[in-house]
Amino acid sequence: METILSIAGKPGLYRLVSRGKMNLIVEALDETHKRIPAFASDRVTSLADIAMFTDSEDIPLWKVLKNVGDKEQQTPCSLNYKKCSAKELRDYFAEVLPEYDRDRVHDSDIKKLLQWYNILVQNGYTDFEAVLAPTEGNNVDDRQEEKTEE
Repeated sequence: METILSIAGKPGLYRLVSRGKMNLIVEALDETHKRIPAFASDRVTSLADIAMFTDSEDIPLWKVLKNVGDKEQQTPCSLNYKKCSAKELRDYFAEVLPEYDRDRVHDSDIKKLLQWYNILVQNGYTDFEAVLAPTEGNNVDDRQEEKTEE
């Protein structure tokens, strides 16, 4: 299980390589595979923690990416999301996630999702559930509880 991260203010996605005492070591998911430190002051978010708003309940990001993958047959996105109109973007996303909340999901959110989808597919990540679904007992609160029980 790999941890895929987004870092605010830095383009692209990153794979968690190691954890240091005061930082995380991450590797860019691009052709450079450059490793950089991510500090506590960086807003680091795991893709497993992200969900999309819908009219009923929030849908985990991996399910939305799986829907895009099913539509695109696990190939990069056919829609040129950087140059298309807002209507084309929303029509495309309605095919992927028909019940998405049209008031709370902005065009920039859809573009970011499609950008992330392309990065993941181009780097060989097509089983989004295996890569992005959260795992049980893999958060800080669970580790703290384990320490206090010992």
